[in-house]
Order: sequence, then C-alpha cells, then structure tokens
Amino acid sequence: MVKNGGSTRTEGVYQRLRADILGGRFTPGERLKFPELSERCGASVGACREALTKLAADGLVTTRAHQGYIVTPLSHEDLADLARARVEVESLVLRLSVLDGDMRWESQAVAAHHSLARTPFHGLGDPDRPSDEWSAAHAAFHTALLAGCGNHRLLNTARSLRQEAELYLQWSVSFGGEPDRDLDTEHREILEAAIARDADRAQELLRDHIAHTAQLLISCAPDEPNGAARGIVDDA
Repeated sequence: MVKNGGSTRTEGVYQRLRADILGGRFTPGERLKFPELSERCGASVGACREALTKLAADGLVTTRAHQGYIVTPLSHEDLADLARARVEVESLVLRLSVLDGDMRWESQAVAAHHSLARTPFHGLGDPDRPSDEWSAAHAAFHTALLAGCGNHRLLNTARSLRQEAELYLQWSVSFGGEPDRDLDTEHREILEAAIARDADRAQELLRDHIAHTAQLLISCAPDEPNGAARGIVDDA
C-alpha cells in the first residue's frame, strides 16, 4: 500500500510539472531546484526526483553539470530540423488521410475540431498561457486529422515527430509574439479542406500552419541567432 501511495504521489508531481513546463510556467533552460519543487507540489524531494527522471525520459528536462535538472533549452537548429521534418511527413500523412479516410475518420475529425473550438484557450488565473484542456484538445484534433492514413509506418513516424515537437508547440503558443494570429481560422480551414477531400489544399494549409508555428517561436527566442533556422517558411 505504501508503494502504491508513493507511486500515486510521484505520478501527481509528474503530471503537475509536465503541465507547468508545457504551459510555459517554467522557461527554457530554467533550473529546477528540489526545495522549490517540493514546496510547489506539496510533495517530498524523493517524489520530485522520480518525477524529474520521468520528465527527462520525455525530453522535457535534462541534466547539466553543477546545475542539476533544468528545463530543456530551446535550440533553434533542432527546432528548424524538426519543423522541416514535420512539414514534409505530417503534410504527406494528412494528404493520404484525406484520400484514404472513411466516414468514421471524417466524423471523428469533425468531432475533435468541435471540441477544440469549444474549449477556452486561456486557463483560469493564467491569462497568458493556454489552458491544459485546450492543449489536450489541440493535440487530439491534429491526431484525428492524421488518423485516416492507411500507411501505418508513415502515420507512426508523423505521430512520433509531433510528440517530439510537443514542447516547442506549447512554447510557441505561450511565448509566440503574434497576438493577432487566428488559430481558430487556421484549424477550421484545414478541417474544411480535409472533409471536402481537397488533398492539395489541406496539405498546403498544414504545411503553412506547421512552418508558421515554428517561425513564431524562433522569432521570439532571444538567445539563439535566427540564421540557423531561416528558410522554414520558404521551404514549406
């Protein structure tokens, strides 16, 4: 029973810190100190240590000599490479999804978009960050769009790339300096093209959507030269 209780506490700390990192409440490269985490989460240092080990496996935190655990730093070069891979692979998978998807795929994509559109973007008490509920609905919508692809190797590759990009995706919303960007319209237009079976337009819109998101984060991150990541939008 004690072991199960400890596992439950560790999982609770893990989920709390994961949401805080993805929501931008910790910044890239920020040092994570055990006493502060313990107080923040109301948990023991041991539970926090186990949670950070799990977060390191997710790629959300890393260790650095003489500093301990830190939030994974933002790398423009890595973001540029990842964005280019997603532009090519994810847009191809969406194209195949549009061509191969059946009525069940179509209805699930529409339902996922409805859920996203009805979920408040901002969380209570944290108006500068996307809510955890919106982030989950956003991920579910993009997952649903790709689910009609019959090539499971490509589909799994696209899902893996998107999972790897999750930290950057969240930071682009939290830190991105474009308050007038209309994400609702972007998502709606991608869905409309998909269910109209317009594979060319759906693919083009998703390529632009991914590239725009990456470029936003690159433009607002002050600690890396933009030159390493130029060409994402042009390549899209």
